[in-house]
Amino acid sequence: MRVFVPVTLAMLQQFVADASLRPVNGTAFAVTPTLREAYSHGDDDELADVALRDAALASLRLLADGATGELPPRRAVLEADADDAEVTLRPDLDDAVVRVAGAIPLDRVIAAYVDNAGAEPAVEAAIEVIDAADLGDEDAELTVGDAQDHDLAWYAPQELQFLLELL
Repeated sequence: MRVFVPVTLAMLQQFVADASLRPVNGTAFAVTPTLREAYSHGDDDELADVALRDAALASLRLLADGATGELPPRRAVLEADADDAEVTLRPDLDDAVVRVAGAIPLDRVIAAYVDNAGAEPAVEAAIEVIDAADLGDEDAELTVGDAQDHDLAWYAPQELQFLLELL
């Protein structure tokens, strides 16, 4: 199963160093049967985009928890192939949420998606209000939406080390 794992740049650094990554609490996002049912008219690419956007929002929450280290505040997501035996569906949490048992090795990663520098001000603003947005504050929801409006740049796994060196 293809999964989207929310991370931060600090987590990407550790991933490159260790050549594997254990998702926070095993949480990842995927095109699940529940997600397919919720978007009955979407094709596979559109549904994967929904799962990617959900993972990017979860990355924003990781940043809000202070997981940036010395690196700029940018959302990041790893796309990987996880064995179906390692993935458990979690429709009780959300339509695209899955749990991944164990670590995801570098050779299973297909791509990484990372905010460009231009997204940093919107991401910083969203970090400050993500909890208020979760509680229904409309202004906060708009601020988080501004961050989500920034497209993530695509990187091949072999480009990650160079990306991190250039930050």
